[in-house]
Amino acid sequence: MGVRRNESMGFVDAALDGLGGTRSAVLLERLDAATPWEKLAAPIRALPEYNAPGAGHPLWCPVLMLKCLMLQKWNNLSDPGLEDALKDRISCRRFVGLSFTDKTPDETTFVKFRQRLRDAGLHDTLFDAVVRHIEKQGLLVKQGTMVDATIIEAPRGRPRPDGTTTRDRDASFTSKHGVPHHGYKGHIAADLSGIVTGYRFGTAKEHDSHYIDELTITEKTLVLADSAYSDRARRAALRARGVIDGICYKAVRGQAKLYDWQERWNEIVARDRARVEHPSAVMKQQLGFRRVRYRGRERNAFDFALILAACNIKRSLSLRAA
Repeated sequence: MGVRRNESMGFVDAALDGLGGTRSAVLLERLDAATPWEKLAAPIRALPEYNAPGAGHPLWCPVLMLKCLMLQKWNNLSDPGLEDALKDRISCRRFVGLSFTDKTPDETTFVKFRQRLRDAGLHDTLFDAVVRHIEKQGLLVKQGTMVDATIIEAPRGRPRPDGTTTRDRDASFTSKHGVPHHGYKGHIAADLSGIVTGYRFGTAKEHDSHYIDELTITEKTLVLADSAYSDRARRAALRARGVIDGICYKAVRGQAKLYDWQERWNEIVARDRARVEHPSAVMKQQLGFRRVRYRGRERNAFDFALILAACNIKRSLSLRAA
């Protein structure tokens, strides 16, 4: 089948060089330099469809398609919006490597490419490759893990005439501070620099603490988390491993209020633990990931992994500057 070859940059590209949004172009150049595209593309190039001889439409280059997906995450674009951006914006075409005479991948191409990666189970492969790249740059603080969970809303659906509903069956309901929510919950582990080093994706009804033990099993120094993760057995297990228990305390049954030493400890922990909320803030405020884009846990779990990879790459720019 082969891989599509783009045309070389020509006269039109040279004539338009320097045009377009300067600030966005500079940011994309920095993001481009901070991303290990070839390492991310390597497992995709190894897929059977990229190595099958014979007739058929040539596939788009994996690096180009990965750049499209990351561009989509960094700019909170739908598939049609991504296609339009590639057709309309000079900086976007230049970023993904399209000349002005190249064809533009359409929204169906993006859907099929994501499905190809999802079917191959490349969620963790892509995410881990970004984390390893950031680690090699010396940007990770390896002592300490912060854990947090955030709700990602899903549409509640509409009733059908037959009594069923259009609601996503994989999503679930929960309540937080008396406010009802419907959707999923993303669980993350981050190092003290704010880089997400691990994740799990579940439904909204799963408790915040459902995945903390999995996410911190290799931590040897310090675990920071809010009071939702407070559990006597968990604290004992951490201490038995020689790990500092940085979990906030909450009043237990029969305890009217926290002891003074528990309140002081919570204040100390809260100052450091607050940094784990930064990735969630980037996801929701900068990347617009307040609601899931797809139906079904599998699709949204894959999307969550891409979002976290995009967050990490963007965060690495700030760490390099610092």
